[in-house]
Amino acid sequence: MSTPMTQDELKTLVGRAALDYVQPGSIVGVGTGSTVDKFIDALGAALQQNPAFIAGAVSSSVRSTERLEKLGVKVMPAESVTALGVYIDGADEINHQGAMIKGGGAALTREKIVADLADKFVCIADESKLVQTLGKFPLPVEVIPMAAAQVIRAFAKLGGVGKVREGCTTDNGNLIVDVTGLQITGADRFESDVNQIPGVVTVGVFARNKAAVCLLGTAQGVKTLTF
Repeated sequence: MSTPMTQDELKTLVGRAALDYVQPGSIVGVGTGSTVDKFIDALGAALQQNPAFIAGAVSSSVRSTERLEKLGVKVMPAESVTALGVYIDGADEINHQGAMIKGGGAALTREKIVADLADKFVCIADESKLVQTLGKFPLPVEVIPMAAAQVIRAFAKLGGVGKVREGCTTDNGNLIVDVTGLQITGADRFESDVNQIPGVVTVGVFARNKAAVCLLGTAQGVKTLTF
C-alpha cells in the first residue's frame, strides 16, 4: 500500500501542473502563499532549462517578488502591463462555482489587481480547500486603519465577528480584519456590498475575479475543475 501524499506534496504537484497553463514567452501573473511558492519553484526550474520560457512576471506581493527574483525571474510592475494571459494563485477556500476566499497571506488587494489584468485565473489548491459554501475560513478584509472598528461593527450587523489580525500590516500599509461566523451564498452580491463599506479597501471574496480553472491536488493526483 502506497503512503498517502502529504499536504506539502499535493501543493508541489499542483504547482508543477500549473506550468501547463503558462504560454511560452508570455508575462505571467503570480499570486502569494505556500502553494504559489511551489509554482514559483517550478517556474524557476523551467527557466533554468529554457531562459526564454517566460518574458517575466507580475507579482502580487513583496514575498512573491523576492522569491521570483531569487530564482532569476524578471518581475515587472503591474502598472507597466496592460494584460496577462494567466494568473496563477492559491485560495483559502474555493466553491463549486469558482468563487474563492483569499487573503490568508494578507495580499488580497494586490492579488485582485493582478487577477483583474489576466484573461484567465488558474487556482492551485489541495482538496481540503474545496467547499460547498464559503465562510468557514475567516474572511480577510483589508481596511484603512481608522475604519477598523467601524468595519467590525458593520459585519456584526451581518452576523459576523470581526477581529483585527494581530501583528499584520499589509504591503499597502493597512490592517486586516478577519471575520468569522459567515455563510456566503451569493458571493457576487456579497463582494459588491462589502466593498461599499467606508474604509474597506477590498474584501477577500473573489467572485468577480473568480477562477476559470482549479487544479486540485488529491490523493489520486491533480483533478482539474473548470467553471
